[in-house]
Amino acid sequence: MEKMVNVYLYGKKYSVPASLTIMEAMEYAGYQLVRGCGCRNGFFGACATIYRIAGDRELKTCLACSTKVEDNMYVATLPFFPLVKEVYDINKVKPTEQIMMQLYPEIYACVGCNACTQACTQGLNVMQYIAYAQRAEYEKCAEESFDCVMCGVCSSRCPAGISHPQVAMLARRLNGKYIAPHCDHLDERIKEINEGKYELLLEDLMGKPIEEMQELYNHRDIEK
Repeated sequence: MEKMVNVYLYGKKYSVPASLTIMEAMEYAGYQLVRGCGCRNGFFGACATIYRIAGDRELKTCLACSTKVEDNMYVATLPFFPLVKEVYDINKVKPTEQIMMQLYPEIYACVGCNACTQACTQGLNVMQYIAYAQRAEYEKCAEESFDCVMCGVCSSRCPAGISHPQVAMLARRLNGKYIAPHCDHLDERIKEINEGKYELLLEDLMGKPIEEMQELYNHRDIEK
C-alpha cells in the first residue's frame, strides 16, 4: 500500500499519496485546477506556491507542479503577481545604463536584503543579476537570469518594489538584439521554417506518444 501523508490545502486537512506533487495532491483532494496550471511538468512559473512544514517557522516557496508533498505541509498557492511591465520598442532602446534608469529606476533602490534570491523557485541569484542590470552589464544579467520562469515570487518579497523578472527580460532582449554575436544559421533556419520545410516533420512529432518524444529529446544532437 502506498505511503500516505497529511497535507493542509487552504487550511483543510487531506491524506494524499507521498509520491504526488503539490499540484497532483490538490487534484487528488478534489480541487479542479482551471488556472495557474502551467505546463504541469515543471518550470512554467504559473503555479507559484508558498508552504510551511508544521514545527518549522520558515516560509518556503516553490512551483506546485515540480515539488513533492511532505507530511504536515501547509500549502497556499499564489495568485498571478502583478509585475510592473514597462512598454518599450526593442528596436529603439539601446543597451545603456540610462535605459534601466528610465524604465526600471526602482532597481537602484535595492537594499541588498537578498529576499529575492532566497524566494526564487529556480534557485537563481536574483540580487546578483539586478546588480548587473544596475551597472548595465546586460550580457551577465542575461546569463544569470536565463532560467527565470517569471513566477514573480521574488518581486512579492521585495521591499523596494522591483519587478525582477521584467528587468531580466529587458536585459535578455538587449543582449540578444545588440550584444550577442549574430547567428547566420538562425536566419537560415527561420527562412526554412517560413518556407514550410519542417511542417511534415512537426506533424510526425505531434503524432508520437509522449514517451517517445521524451526519448528523442533526451538523445538529440546539441550544437557545440
